[in-house]
Amino acid sequence: MEINKLGLTGKAWLKGFHIFFACLWIGAAVSMVLLNLVRGHISNGDELWAVNASIKLIDDFIIIPSAFGCLITGLLFSWLTNWGFLKFNWIIVKYIINISAILFGTFFLGPWLNGMEALSEVERVLVLKNSTYLNYAKMNTYFGVLQALVLIIAAFISVFKPWGKRKAT
Repeated sequence: MEINKLGLTGKAWLKGFHIFFACLWIGAAVSMVLLNLVRGHISNGDELWAVNASIKLIDDFIIIPSAFGCLITGLLFSWLTNWGFLKFNWIIVKYIINISAILFGTFFLGPWLNGMEALSEVERVLVLKNSTYLNYAKMNTYFGVLQALVLIIAAFISVFKPWGKRKAT
């Protein structure tokens, strides 16, 4: 069964939504990195919990939906346009980045962040002596920065479209 490809207007709408979700995801990731930096200078327990709760809200209500928005609009682009799923190496790399970021966020960054928020809500300023919290904070800072940088690289891959078309096998 042949699926009708999108016309110019449909492609423009889909591209607009894809860019919108990418901007949300990158902007939220950079915001979380900045809040992580601020958190390192807080000594008041209520402020510490508020920053951790804010980061968690950004994760839950912006990062997660925008990551899936990028994935879904990317899949629709591959399906409903001539780009295809496996025709271009840069598209494959973007799928690898997108899916890897979602999985890493789901199984590592998210649980570390949720743990930080929960621990700081209960222990407030005393959490700064909790080795589990400190480990979560360190891992979230390092890998949060890395994840944000990888997302920025993915945006530039979309612009430059390196590596060209795959060779026919």
